[in-house]
Order: sequence, then C-alpha cells, then structure tokens
Amino acid sequence: MACINYAMDRGIAICNNARMWMYRDLATSTFSQYVAWVSLPVCLILFAAGFVHIVAAQSIGSGIPEMKTILRGVHLKEYLTYRALISKVVGLTATLGSGLPLGKEGPSVHIASMVAALLSKLVTTFQGIYANESRTSEMLAAACAVGVASCFAAPVGGVLFSIEVTTTYFAVRNYWRGFFAACCSAIMFRLLSVWAGQMPTVKPLFPTNLPQDFPFDPQEFAVFVLLGIVAGLLAALWVFLHRQYVLFMRNTPTLSNFLQKNRFIYPGFMTLAVMSILFPPGIGKYMAADLGNQEQVLSLFANFTWGDELTAAQASVVSHWSTPEVGYFGCLVIYFFSIYFLSMVSCTLPVPAGIFVPAFKMGASLGRLTGELMHYFCPLGVAYGGHIQKILPGGYATVGAAAFTGAVTHTVSTIVIVSEMTGQVTHLLPIMAAVLAANATASLLQPSCFDSIILIKKLPYLPDLLSSASRMYDICVEDFMVRDVKYIWNRMTFQQLKDLLKENKTIKSFPLVDSPASMVLLGSIHRWELVKVIEKQVGRERRLQIAALWQREAELRRRDEEASRRGRRPSRFEVTPAPDMLQVPGTGMTRGSSLTTQDQGGLIPAPGQLFRPKSILKKTNSFTLSRPGLASPGTSPASPISPPHNVYTTVTGAETRIRAAFEAIFKRSTLLQDVEGGLEPSHNTLPRSPSINKKVQLPRERVCDMSPEDQKAWQQLEMAKEVDFDRMLQLARKRDLHPDECEYEDESLYICHIDPAPFQLVERTSLLKVHSLFSTLGVSRAYVTAIGRLIGVVALKELRKAIEDVNSGVLTLATRPDPPTTPLPAVIKVVSTQPAPPSDSETAKLTTAGDN
Repeated sequence: MACINYAMDRGIAICNNARMWMYRDLATSTFSQYVAWVSLPVCLILFAAGFVHIVAAQSIGSGIPEMKTILRGVHLKEYLTYRALISKVVGLTATLGSGLPLGKEGPSVHIASMVAALLSKLVTTFQGIYANESRTSEMLAAACAVGVASCFAAPVGGVLFSIEVTTTYFAVRNYWRGFFAACCSAIMFRLLSVWAGQMPTVKPLFPTNLPQDFPFDPQEFAVFVLLGIVAGLLAALWVFLHRQYVLFMRNTPTLSNFLQKNRFIYPGFMTLAVMSILFPPGIGKYMAADLGNQEQVLSLFANFTWGDELTAAQASVVSHWSTPEVGYFGCLVIYFFSIYFLSMVSCTLPVPAGIFVPAFKMGASLGRLTGELMHYFCPLGVAYGGHIQKILPGGYATVGAAAFTGAVTHTVSTIVIVSEMTGQVTHLLPIMAAVLAANATASLLQPSCFDSIILIKKLPYLPDLLSSASRMYDICVEDFMVRDVKYIWNRMTFQQLKDLLKENKTIKSFPLVDSPASMVLLGSIHRWELVKVIEKQVGRERRLQIAALWQREAELRRRDEEASRRGRRPSRFEVTPAPDMLQVPGTGMTRGSSLTTQDQGGLIPAPGQLFRPKSILKKTNSFTLSRPGLASPGTSPASPISPPHNVYTTVTGAETRIRAAFEAIFKRSTLLQDVEGGLEPSHNTLPRSPSINKKVQLPRERVCDMSPEDQKAWQQLEMAKEVDFDRMLQLARKRDLHPDECEYEDESLYICHIDPAPFQLVERTSLLKVHSLFSTLGVSRAYVTAIGRLIGVVALKELRKAIEDVNSGVLTLATRPDPPTTPLPAVIKVVSTQPAPPSDSETAKLTTAGDN
C-alpha cells in the first residue's frame, strides 16, 4: 500500500508540474496561459470520468461510506474487486493531478481495503483463515488504518481514525494488528521518499518550527475553544449545503436526465469553471493559486507573523497571499470561501476524490486568519505571570486545521493525525480543546460528511439513535416488524417449495417452522440451499440416473426372458396350423371372390407353397455359420446363408476357438460403422465390401434420457413428494456428534444446510436493544418469536426506518400500530388429583391448636 501511495504521489506531482510548466512557459500572452492552465485539468478529469465509468463505476467518490457499510456486515457488489482497484488508482491519480481542491484520504482507505481483500484471495496458505467472515471484517478494519497511515505517514492517528469512522464496535484483539500494519506502511511510505532523494531524512508531511518554550498562554484557551465552535458551525453548514446541492441535482428530472445522457458535460464544464476561478492572473491571485497544495499548507503553518517586518525569504512567502489591492486578510478570507464552495462542487464530480485535505486547508486558513487578527489587536502578545509572549498565527493554523477537519468528519482522532503530520506536540492541548468543541457543535447540527453521503446514496447502514429520543425505550420490535412472513415448513411438497421461491425472488433466507398450524421455529435455510434441494430432486443428473436405472431394469427383464426361453426343452414336432380351405394363403380373399388375370397371377401361390409339409424331424442345437452382409440372388440379405463347406466346418456348425477368436478380431475391425457416414445400404442393394483404408470413428458416449412425455410425468410425480426437513436436521446432528457412524447414510439428505439457531428476538424487545444487537453482532435480519412461535421478521430496512421515524418524532406510542391478536394454541386443562394446599385461616387454626 505504501508503494501504491508513493506511485500515486509521483504521478500527481508530474501532472501538477506539467501544468505549472505550461503556464509559466507560455508567458507571451494571457490567453495562451489560460488555455495552458485549463486544458490539462479538463483532459485529466474527462479521462478519469470515462475510465472510471468504463472499468468500475463503484470507485467513484470517497469510499469510506461504502467501507462503513461493508464492515457493518452488508455485502456491496463489486466494491472490493481488481477492476475497482485499477479504476480507483488511475482515476484518483488523474483527478488530483488536475489541481482541483480534492483529497485522497478516503480513496486511500478504499484502495487499502481492496488490496487486503485481493491479497487474501491470492495467498492460498491462509485460505481457511480468510474464509471466515469475522476474519474478513478484522482484515478490512486493519486495512482502513493502513490506508490513512500510508496517506499521511500517521500510523497512530490512522488506527484511531479507522476505529472512529468505519466501525461501531471495535474488537480489542484487532488493535495491535492495526498498529503493526499501519506502522509498517507509514515507515515504508517515508523511506521511499528518502531513497528517491526527495527528502534528506524521515520528516513529517508538513513540518512546523513553532517555539517550544512558550508556545501559547493560558488566556488563549478561550480563543481556541471559540475557534473550534466557529469551525463546527461552518463545517455543519458545509455538510448541509453539499447534501442539498446533490439532492437538487438528483431531484430535478430534466437536469438529471440530461446529465445521465451526457456524462462528460458536467465534469468538463465544472472543471473548466473551477480552474477558471483559480487562474492566477484572475481571481486566483487572491488565493495563492500559483502554489501547490503542500506549499499552501506550509506557508499557512509558517511560524512568523505576516504583518511584521519580514526578511527576504519571508516576504517571498507572503507575496503569494497579498496583492496591492487586497492585503493578506482579504486574501485569507477569499481563499477560505473559494475552497469552501469549490470543494463542495468538486466533490460531486463522478471521479474518485476525498474531502479530508480540502477540509484541512479550510481549517488552516481559518486558523491563520484568527491568529493574524489576534496579532493585529494584540501586537505585543498576551501578558501572563509577568511574561509577555507574542502570538504565533502558525499555531492557530494548526488548531484550526484539526478543528475543521474533526467537525466535518465527526472524529477526535484528527488530533493525533494533525500532530503526526506537523510533528508538533506543543499545541496538543489547544488542538484537543478546539476539536472537542468543534465536534460537539457539528454533531448537534448535522451528521458527518460520510454519514451524509450514506443518506444521499441510501446505503443500508444503521443510523445512530439520538440521545434526546427518549421514545426509543417505549418502542418495541413488535411495533415495526414485518408480520407477513414467508416461511417453509416440514413435510411441504417440492412443488409448494418451488412456487414459494418463484413468488419471493428477493428473499435470501427462509425460516423453517414445524407446521403452518403450530408455527414453531426450527431454523432457517438459505435460498440457494433450497434451490439445490429442488435441483437434486428433479434435476438433470437425477433424471439421467433414473433413466439409466429404467434401462438396466428393462435389460435385466429381457435377459431373464431370453434365459427362460433358452432353458425350455424343445418340442420334437412342429405343429403348423392348417390354412382355411376357403381362403387363399397370403390373402384375405375367399375362393369365391372375383379376380382378374393379373391379380390371380400375383396372388396364386407357387406350387408346393399352398400346403407346406409338416416337419417331423427332431430339432437340434446345431446351426450353420452365416456371414452377415452376404446373400445369394434368390434370398434376402437378412436370411442366413450357408457357407461353403470346408475342412473347418463341423457337423454341428462349430469352429475351433482359435479361429473364432481371430475371425472375431478381424471382423470387428472391418465391420465398424462410421458415425458420420452417409446413407445406410438398403435391403434391395448389395452392401459394399469393407475397405481396409476406411476411417473408423468410435461412437460417442451414449446418453440415455427420458422422452418429453416421460420427463413431464416423472417430474410431476417427484414434485408431489414431501420434503423431510426434520430428517435432514436429525442426520446433520448425528453426523456432527458421531461422524464415524454416518458413513452409510444417504448422502442426498445432506445437500441442505440448515441453521438450527437463527437470531431471534422476543416481541417486547425495545428499539434500543435491537439497535445495539444489530450493531454489535453485525446481523442483517432477526426472527421475532412468541414462546417459540414465529410471528414476524425484522431486517436492516425495517430497523433503519424505525430509527429514522423515532429520531424525527414520527413513530411514538400514540402513532404505533396496534398489534393484531393472534389466537393462542389450545391448551388441555388437566384436573389435578392432589389435595389443595390449606388456606391461611386453616393454617392459623392449626398453629393455635398446636400452641394450646
């Protein structure tokens, strides 16, 4: 991951340097500079938009909202694939190389998660480890930490940021794994810069030189907290305006349809507009547009005051932030609001981009403005304890950057990230105070930017319950569960199961109950398991097996009939029934019928054929050899022909075994039929003599299948049978307990894997408990039972809707629906034959009698 981030940084630097080189080299005219300034960014954004749309559209945007949803337990399609990785890396490099006010922290988290998912598939040694779903979530949580660490060289802040942003409940056992991976990634990322000669040694990303003796005075804490509150207000407004702008673009049908049909118009036009505003000879001269991102941040973190007497080096830095028309105060204001609105628009482009770096720059400019104002009103500094310390605007810029970034993302880990990025720990307490104040202010007004994107994209992620919503203790799961549950039951027919699957194609798991009358929950079965059950019952494989079985049975019956026929003793005499004297043999006409001469010539039998003499010779088992395919002119080819007599022919027609074997071998080689040959010889023509050079092709494997009518009848018969889920459960438990005793059981009963203990809730479980269970365990659905009876089901969709309604005040005790009354199962009342216990009065009498 460190190598990927370093390669992306090199590509981004090359694109930015090319843009600046074109702008400075074409100084002959302003128009040529403008064309050079806007042409490369527009081409890069159009390339990124087209490449991402063609390769993988899932790589558009930040990636952190999708990772939050995936770590929540929801499977998002094609978000962790190789195509998405290539699309994200190439698209992010082109996007940041264009110079738009965007960042790469969120995409780095997504890229690290994709690398981790792909490496787990490539490493076959750990296949058993990564096959577990919990291991996969742990690996992705560590990958999120690696993404932040390799992006900013901040391993500690990266781990804390991944915990805050991506997970609701974090397992402590993953703590050291995340730190180990993040530390390795951060070290490698900085060493690559040293080995490439870009840095003399390992240093922070934005090094600062603030004094260590007296960094700030205690009175300045009030200003730091006030800066945090202002940053929180502005961050909440930014999140609100960004969401409203995106919803306006989506909810306007004409604009939305136009942009969908013309995908390159919006990114091209917005890039042209943004880069035109940032053009240095134009409005860009008031916002240091001729500097790169790193140079802008380093100048904002400078440890000298811009209003004091400056050296030549300091004056060159301030020259980018002041003009003869507008001083550095006006430039800082213009810079803040330009990044404020331009980053809002740039985040809506269909390209990979993040928001951390623009928020960091906005906070740094806001803090620098506050520090310069403090120095303007207190030029000598703040006196405390007989000591006067001059105000350092660079420290205010560091505090403002951490506060604004923490307010936009609703994270506290930005304290550590900013400290690691700047290498500055002297302002740790002011940074903490400002970040906490900004985070508290923004949390009361708006969700974080990642949660806002989740709301915009409508991702299946559970929102948090507001602390002010006390109604969450009164709302129970029976108030928002789905009562019309689609279920399967024991002893249902295969046809009923098939119809149920056809009618409910979106349901991925079905609860298994004992019977529709009792509704006792036995377990749950996944949809594809049920499809396998039907396929095993009436699929092609079993149909061919049954057809082969029928063929074998027919062959055995035929052999038995032949064996019984051969085993009978032949009769000495052959009895031939005499023909009717009034009927001509071979015709259906009597002697009295009128016939023409031609007809008579064709129907009158030859002499000797009308009355055939009866054979009185004894039949024996002797036979004459016949050679198939040869016939005399007067006989048909199918009739046996007597071979010429030779010395090898015996009286009974038998030959020696050796000659029979040789003839069988040579006869098989010459009489093989060609499968792809032409027409077969008819009975009226003599067959061709076999050729020695004839090509012989062995017949293909014969597949015995049923006729369409038999298939339909057999399938109806099989689908009418019952599914024995109870037997499957018993055999599964028996195999788990005693695997050696189940070797000879029917393997077809193990094709269906049944979850015997699905996640269940009782009907009076509060909404707060349901939210905690879903968030902690990462389940996606739960069945609601009452004394073991299935009465409803709750999924993420219903729970998210209930939380939103409770937070907005829509779902209350007065508005919740009344649960329908379900009839209880009949209970047989058993009359007890034991004597009833004594009453209190009788007990008192016994006690009094005992005392007397």
